[in-house]
Amino acid sequence: MNDTAKANLYALGAIALWASLATLGVALSHVPAFALTGLALIIGSVPTWGRWRLWRVSRRALALGIYGLFGFHFLLFIALRHAPPVQANLVNYLWPLFIVVLAPLLLPGLHLRPVHVLAAALGFAGAALAILGGRSLDAAWAWGYLPALASALVWATFSLGSRRLAQAGRGFPTAALGLFGLVSGVLALACHALLEPAMHLSLRDGLLIVVMGLGPLGGAFLLWDRALKLGDPRTIGVLSYVTPLASTLLLIVFTGRSFTIWIGLAALLIVGAALLAMRAKV
Repeated sequence: MNDTAKANLYALGAIALWASLATLGVALSHVPAFALTGLALIIGSVPTWGRWRLWRVSRRALALGIYGLFGFHFLLFIALRHAPPVQANLVNYLWPLFIVVLAPLLLPGLHLRPVHVLAAALGFAGAALAILGGRSLDAAWAWGYLPALASALVWATFSLGSRRLAQAGRGFPTAALGLFGLVSGVLALACHALLEPAMHLSLRDGLLIVVMGLGPLGGAFLLWDRALKLGDPRTIGVLSYVTPLASTLLLIVFTGRSFTIWIGLAALLIVGAALLAMRAKV
């Protein structure tokens, strides 16, 4: 199996884990957002603790890691508090589009072709259908859309920045993401202490937070890092549009919602975008 195929598999693994985040979030919606994020990020860092010697990274890499993991979640939760959640989530899903469009600007040797722009646009249309289910966007403006847009830009530039550092020979090992998650988790808990009421967790809450930490806020980051270091970020960016579709399907299964024509259309758009991107040449 070549590096491109491995990268796509790593990316799909990360996407599968991220798809469970919404369902877990619904089950843990009573837990304060920063507390949930902080605990999950710290738990997600645990599998790398045995490789702590690999946490010796440059200050630039550490800053990039905190910028990505903490900055993304901080801005996203601010957005969800100050804008309609569905619309804010849709705006946040511009990050795969940003990865596709910004990759040629930030990474040497890559060129943006019309096929990549078309694939990204199709993927975003599919994501919109998966999230909105055919409903129209609220015409009223909410300032929370700005941090939602900023969070998308943060994750895209963090993802491309980690690839750029690796290409420049100043990259960090995948295990160092444990350090980034640990520091980001501590910062999130500090935000909880300053901004949120005290939390009270049941045994079920604790078990679900462990699952969240080891999955979408832990293992997914490790898989994502490997994917970006091996593969084409433009293709990986478009593949990421599978996340809102898979997330919506899981919610349908676990909440008993009905399958709609909009989900089917979303699937066609996202699969078509992914196939188009993977067939494109550099």
